[in-house]
Amino acid sequence: MHLGFIGVGMMGGPMAGRLLDAGHTLTVFDTRDAALAPLAKRGARKAASASAVAAEVETVLVSLPTPDIVKKVSLEMGGKVRTFVDLSTTGPRMAREIAAGLAQKGISAVDAPVSGGVSGAQKGTLAVMLACAPDKRAALEPVLKVFGPVFYLGDKPGLGQTMKLANNLLSATAMAITSEAVVMGTKAGLDPKLMIEVINAGSGRNTATEAKFPKCILPRTFDFGFTNALMYKDVRLCVEVAEELGVPMWVGSAVRQLWAYSAAHMGGDADFTHVVRCIEEWAGVEVKPHG
Repeated sequence: MHLGFIGVGMMGGPMAGRLLDAGHTLTVFDTRDAALAPLAKRGARKAASASAVAAEVETVLVSLPTPDIVKKVSLEMGGKVRTFVDLSTTGPRMAREIAAGLAQKGISAVDAPVSGGVSGAQKGTLAVMLACAPDKRAALEPVLKVFGPVFYLGDKPGLGQTMKLANNLLSATAMAITSEAVVMGTKAGLDPKLMIEVINAGSGRNTATEAKFPKCILPRTFDFGFTNALMYKDVRLCVEVAEELGVPMWVGSAVRQLWAYSAAHMGGDADFTHVVRCIEEWAGVEVKPHG
């Protein structure tokens, strides 16, 4: 297929690359030339704007950082476009708003956020959370399977977004509570490396203990590839959805508060694994292996 891809940054770049690997033709756009260059070298066509992409293809995929940017790009759709696939995390309210706006142009909105991080995007192991009309599902699943397993959640706009927010709340919560537990153990005299090994052999293991701590926190690299600002945005959106639905989120609200602090204190562009440093500063200890 000839596909459009808008937003080829840390997540979008590897996903677009996998589409090229699968034999698709791509027309791509990003506000940064540096992000476009690797794909252009592999044969992707560079477009001057989002609307220029829309003028060339019937199906556009977008991977963008914030709901407002996704909405702005959706307003530029026209030309040949008949299907707009949002791989970003925007929340169900924005997904519904975008779907309604695109429907007036005869364009179908497809809700397809992904989870699995940069490594998942590179390896093709992302979880794709698909919500769209059944006919669109049949047409798009072969494309989306290039990114990883596809989970069809229904035809209601926003279902994919709701699933993504639930997933990211769990990921954020695991990171937050693991930071507190490991900092506590470290200050008490335990070796944090040994703590992680014990937890991963026991009932407390989670995505933070299995990946983030061994790869990014114990070595003090803090480079998992997801920012404080994005994590705060996702948790905030999730808590807002829960409030709209009348679902209590005592724990979720606390996690949102911690990430608001981390984004303000460590910087929104800092890797989200820096959240552990907020706990370390309060405790007066660093999570470093003893050996």
